[in-house]
Amino acid sequence: MRIGELADAVGVTTRTVRHYHHQGLLPEPERLANGYRTYTLRHVVVLARIRRLTELGLGLAEVRDVLADEAGKDLAEVLQELDADLARQEEAIRERRALLEAEGGLPSEGPVSPELAELFAGMGDVSGSPMAVRDREVLALMEGTMAPEDRERLLGTLRGALGSPEAVERAQRAYALLDDLADAGADDPRVAETARVLAACMPAELLPEEDVDLDPGHPFLRALYADFAPGQAEAIRLALRIVARGRRA
Repeated sequence: MRIGELADAVGVTTRTVRHYHHQGLLPEPERLANGYRTYTLRHVVVLARIRRLTELGLGLAEVRDVLADEAGKDLAEVLQELDADLARQEEAIRERRALLEAEGGLPSEGPVSPELAELFAGMGDVSGSPMAVRDREVLALMEGTMAPEDRERLLGTLRGALGSPEAVERAQRAYALLDDLADAGADDPRVAETARVLAACMPAELLPEEDVDLDPGHPFLRALYADFAPGQAEAIRLALRIVARGRRA
């Protein structure tokens, strides 16, 4: 097959194929007497493997290492591994579609893992709470940008924090109190109680290792506070201080 046919078979562009040639990831066949290069099934398999690995977040240097480890395997073995990998993807997609169907469609936060969607479902309908909706959006963003091992830790922490009806009730109360501070100043007398309730819902594992309450210049927190009303931001800041103090105790 020609380069265009190879690219179409895997779903990439010819420019991408040439880039992988240049990077030494994809072997470049010799030109025939007519000046054309002819690609084989081996090239299709390797190119599909490169695409899959890059979609999983590996850099090209890491992809090169993986391909080097597979260099001694015959074509049938590589095809079996690729087929198994595709089967795992199909199973994950089926599970997500089944969960979406059970929940009545795509979550408002966008595509999330079945595990996080299940946690969201356990919280019930939160569309009436702007704070709860925003919290879900942040969690969906975090899950989508984390490394797999960090994502598993996040989900484990959330399952522990929301694993009972009492915990869900506390979280819903914290959201309601924060919603009530939408127009409040930082000195509003309701801030302290809101912070106390919020701290009781907040897993210490979600905090960075550093003392975030003592670091007002922390970039994530600076962006977080800027997105809330003064009273809400102060309640969150105080809750973080309470949780951090408890972790050090």
